[in-house]
Amino acid sequence: MRTHVALLRGINVGGHGTVPMADLRRALAGRGCADVVTHIQSGNVALTSPAGDDAVAATVAAALVEEFGVERPVVVFGRDDYLAAVAANPYPEVTAPKQLHALFRAGPVSDDDRERIVAALAAERAKGGRGDAVARGRVVWLHLPDGLGRSELATRLAARTRAGDQGGTMRNRATVVKLAELLG
Repeated sequence: MRTHVALLRGINVGGHGTVPMADLRRALAGRGCADVVTHIQSGNVALTSPAGDDAVAATVAAALVEEFGVERPVVVFGRDDYLAAVAANPYPEVTAPKQLHALFRAGPVSDDDRERIVAALAAERAKGGRGDAVARGRVVWLHLPDGLGRSELATRLAARTRAGDQGGTMRNRATVVKLAELLG
């Protein structure tokens, strides 16, 4: 049974941050992680380690820099925390992968973050968008019926993560579900 999910931001996107997944699996195995599996090429890893979340994040981040020369934020959830986050999805009726996204955060959603979410929702409505967002724990769930690319809400929230705000990284519903399955 795998014990952690590591989500790497900005891996293999647009020709930048290139990290071959087979090489990443080998690098992590060489650093004491076991049962390392990856899902698609965008930095989704499930693994077993006796270390805590912060130590696993540091291990993965160090492997990225030392093995691939890529410095990227890494968000790690322990198995139970990840599965609880997935179970807390406020939009269980939304099954279309392109309409539901989870913004996973390295730290808890703060009051300032909640204010930014409210402002992003207001901007979404002002532009006629139908998107919605709910923060639960370390995850901001985005329901985007018009898709990610057309959403003012997603644009504003993603801009904060690119600016280094708690190292957040977004995944669509299909990836979220697959990672839960990989945890076994």
